[in-house]
Amino acid sequence: MEATSEVVLTPAAPFVTEAFDSDDPFRYGWRYVRVEQPDGSVLLRQDPLMLADVLHPQEGDQVTHSDAHQRRRRYLCDVFEAQLAHDPSAVVLDDVRIAWDVPELKPHGPDITVVIGVRQRQNWSTFDVAREGARPALIIEITSPETASIDRSNKLEEYDIAGVPLYIIVDTVTLRKQPTLRLLGYTQSGNGYQGLAPNEHGWLWLAPVQVWIGIFANELVCYNAARTPLGDYRALAVALAEAQAAQHAAEARADAAEAKLRELEAKLRH
Repeated sequence: MEATSEVVLTPAAPFVTEAFDSDDPFRYGWRYVRVEQPDGSVLLRQDPLMLADVLHPQEGDQVTHSDAHQRRRRYLCDVFEAQLAHDPSAVVLDDVRIAWDVPELKPHGPDITVVIGVRQRQNWSTFDVAREGARPALIIEITSPETASIDRSNKLEEYDIAGVPLYIIVDTVTLRKQPTLRLLGYTQSGNGYQGLAPNEHGWLWLAPVQVWIGIFANELVCYNAARTPLGDYRALAVALAEAQAAQHAAEARADAAEAKLRELEAKLRH
């Protein structure tokens, strides 16, 4: 009999029982596991991810994120790619798995990774530091309430061991019952990570991408070296469309006025 594949959308037994939430088994996400049946067919079993899987994901894992998380990640990726457009060896990786050249470290899946010195861009699912001969210059994690603990502790220690020179956490905490953004920055020193000092506005300087990152009205804003705010791609596209529409309207009014003037001149000559 020819083997077939079928997707089973029921949660399997949890990997770590103490982290399993029976009310929401897929709150961290899921992965599909191939299970061969006695008749030779293959089932794709949907297994819920545990917190340990979010820390050290496998290729193909589906980790859930909120709309705000996705929006902020897209914004930062757009800004960083624009800033690095002049450097063909620079890449901005979005939710791509990173395999380290440190034996005791398992791969991570950072929200945003900036790598400088890449020989050739590829369609990576996993960026292997040893194989590529380049390592991250900057990693950014955007916390979620369910996984913030590993961003603030486990990854803080492990990115330091991995030799990541600059680690930024876009963190959300609850103040006065309201979710509030804050920025945590860490740079390497001889004794491990030390806090990155903000400027007078509370911004952090991200040297690999030559931008300041700050918070305004409880939202992320990047600024260039001249401290000019950098809008996101969607906002810039909307502004450009509005400017073009205004220009077209002005040109139409000018054409109408010129036509009216020609009409009056013709009447005078008549």
